[in-house]
Parts: sequence; structure tokens; C-alpha cells
Amino acid sequence: MKELEAIQFVHGQLLQKPSFPDFKTGDTIIVTYKIVEGDKTREQDYRGDVIQIKGHGLTKSFTVRKMSHGVGVERIFSITNPNIAAIQVVKRGRVRRARLYYLRGLVGKKARIKELKVFTTEK
Repeated sequence: MKELEAIQFVHGQLLQKPSFPDFKTGDTIIVTYKIVEGDKTREQDYRGDVIQIKGHGLTKSFTVRKMSHGVGVERIFSITNPNIAAIQVVKRGRVRRARLYYLRGLVGKKARIKELKVFTTEK
């Protein structure tokens, strides 16, 4: 038990959890990350669907899948990666699974994720 407490202490000291919006599997997000090329840096957007979220706390990571010229491309991001500049949630997805690996085998309209409709009562 003391080893676990020591690991949590080190994680707390070394890593600071960034403040990104809450998202879940099935959401469409835009991840803006920094790319270093030589001595120059630039920011690039990666827009896609979240197909899985792994871990918790500071070891949390998520996989984003997008279609690029008809080819599915997946990228795994760590939530504590200092190169992630921002995360923006574009739309909420309505899914019933935690891992959306079945999307890899689908093409076209079948690969769509339904949007979660949120109704609010305003007075």
C-alpha cells in the first residue's frame, strides 16, 4: 500500500492535470496539438470521433479516429501531453458502448454516430 501512495505522490508532484472539457466515447472532438519542426512550432487540428478512453486520473488516454481521403486514421493522445494545446467538443454522440472498435469495419453512412439531443427547459 505504501508503494501505491508513493506513486500517487510522485504523479501529483510531477504532472498537473490540464483543464480540458469533459468528453466521452462517441463524441466528436477537435484536438489542437503543437508540432515542432526544427526550431519552428505550429498548431494543427485533429478532428474525429473518440472511440475509446483508457485509464483514469493522470494516466488517462483517449483514441480519436478520423477518415482521411477514405482511409481510417487513429491516434492515441495522453491527457497530460504538454503538446495538446486545446480540446474542443464539437458534438455529443449517443452510444451504448465504451469501446467503439466496430466502427473500423463500417464504411459511409453506417459509420456515423447519432447525435445526443439535449433538451433544456428555459424560463
